[in-house]
Amino acid sequence: MALAALRSSKWRSFLTMLGIIIGVVSVVTIVSLGEGVKKQVVGQISRLGSDLITIRPGQLVTRDASGTITKINLSRSLGISSGSLPANDLSIIERTPNVKTVVPISLISGGARTEDRQYNNGYIIGTNDKMPEVLKQKVNFGAFFSSGELGRHVAVIGQTVAEQLFHENVPIGMTFSIHGQDFIVRGVMDKFESSPVALGPDFNKAIFIPYNIGKEITGGNTQLIEILVRPTHPNQSAQTIAAINRRLMAAHGQQNDFTVLRQDENLAVTNDILNLLTGFITGIAALSLMVGGIGIMNIMLVSVTERTREIGIRKAVGATNRQILGQFLVEALVLSVVGGIIGTLLALLTNVLLRIFTNLQPVITWPVVLLACMVVLIVGIIFGITPAAKAARKDPIEALRYE
Repeated sequence: MALAALRSSKWRSFLTMLGIIIGVVSVVTIVSLGEGVKKQVVGQISRLGSDLITIRPGQLVTRDASGTITKINLSRSLGISSGSLPANDLSIIERTPNVKTVVPISLISGGARTEDRQYNNGYIIGTNDKMPEVLKQKVNFGAFFSSGELGRHVAVIGQTVAEQLFHENVPIGMTFSIHGQDFIVRGVMDKFESSPVALGPDFNKAIFIPYNIGKEITGGNTQLIEILVRPTHPNQSAQTIAAINRRLMAAHGQQNDFTVLRQDENLAVTNDILNLLTGFITGIAALSLMVGGIGIMNIMLVSVTERTREIGIRKAVGATNRQILGQFLVEALVLSVVGGIIGTLLALLTNVLLRIFTNLQPVITWPVVLLACMVVLIVGIIFGITPAAKAARKDPIEALRYE
């Protein structure tokens, strides 16, 4: 009887389920995207190796006495008002014992231009000849500038820059200008694996020039946003980090205005940020489940009022309060459960389409899907019980008089 009642008003039943459907699709899709991004980040960080050390400006994390991270400064970790490192930090780190390779990453303001095109959509990065080695990234065409070219106006560009600034894939030997200075394209980088929520520059949109040349053309006005370090031996990472911390603290007047991170800590920071953002957005999306539950309750209350006479007849011929309660509760549960099933199927379809048509790689987490279905079931019970109880309490004589 409950199913027959729902089938008799298909459109109203579907519109009642819509809030539940939207809620399930939102929650499952957002959590899947968050898990997919975390998997991509883990892959990228793992590819760089466990011995890579990162030095960034600002106090990104809070540590306890043993050095374990206890808190993440979200605004600074996302690059908001994090400032830059002093230029002499680079030479201090280069002179630190057990340091094998040091790579500066500095941002240079301005854009690049050719005779007929302007490129302002990317980044100009000052670095040195060790960058491809540290980032384990190949040069697709040409070559990266060598140690002997650090004083020359040469550049290596990302694939996006080649396509947008030169409208070709291999612009080796072509020239462009930055701050009125001409640079020759030395090479084109292989495509970088970029995260959809990258916490740093997208190197596919970057122009790499020698670090000292970047300082020269800007009069020293560059932002040293990161220094990458590899120790002489991977098992010396802890000692190297301790030595870098001591030297930088002394150089900064004992001010802890920088952060030195191991790769596993980089991963932990990134995962915590993604978990926080995913949880926040998921919480907002989950509100639609509440809205859907309220919609079910409203429609069921209307249905109880509309079917007052039917309830009176059923009670007059022997239907118990429990049977009336069961009928209307089943209707509410069917609306919730069917809405949940449709929402889950649409979420799976959405994830497939995102994988096909975007660079996002969502990962379905079945515990979350099951949790969403359980929540839907609970919503159906909670918001269905009031209309069902109202129907069960109706007096049969009064109900038969209702027109």
